[in-house]
Amino acid sequence: MKWVTREYVHVDRTACPWLIKKFIDPKAQFIFVPAEKIEETAKAQGAIPFDAPGAKLGHKDGKCSFEAILEEYRLTDPVLHELAKIVHSADTSDRSAQEGIGLDAVMTGSRFNAKDDFEAVEKAAYVYDALYSYCKFKLLREKHKSDLANMDRKQQSEFLKKKMQE
Repeated sequence: MKWVTREYVHVDRTACPWLIKKFIDPKAQFIFVPAEKIEETAKAQGAIPFDAPGAKLGHKDGKCSFEAILEEYRLTDPVLHELAKIVHSADTSDRSAQEGIGLDAVMTGSRFNAKDDFEAVEKAAYVYDALYSYCKFKLLREKHKSDLANMDRKQQSEFLKKKMQE
């Protein structure tokens, strides 16, 4: 399937392709065009528009495009929803997830280290893989808080490492 969004990617337009490829459409192809060409390109290419003005999978009701995609495709993984808080915080004026400030900085800087949008999305995948692991670790640590309280640091590390692999 083809997907189309605005050129000059930033947070949502790097996070959404990662989400789409990992959890919805592993063979996804992305097209980056000027905002005014989204509708025309979507029709001509049979592409699904996202993170663009008027797109169903865009910002609305205070949510970012990443969150819209989670809802539309009924993705219920709690780790993805934890990650969505970070993406939301990085991509909107709501800074409720502190990690969003860092993600915004990384994605802003990464635009200067990629030759085009395709390379930027490809390089950003590592960041989202790492944030997914971080979110999973964070949720596991909270879920097993009482168990971890009775362990020394080494035991905690081994316990969480095992849980991360489940």
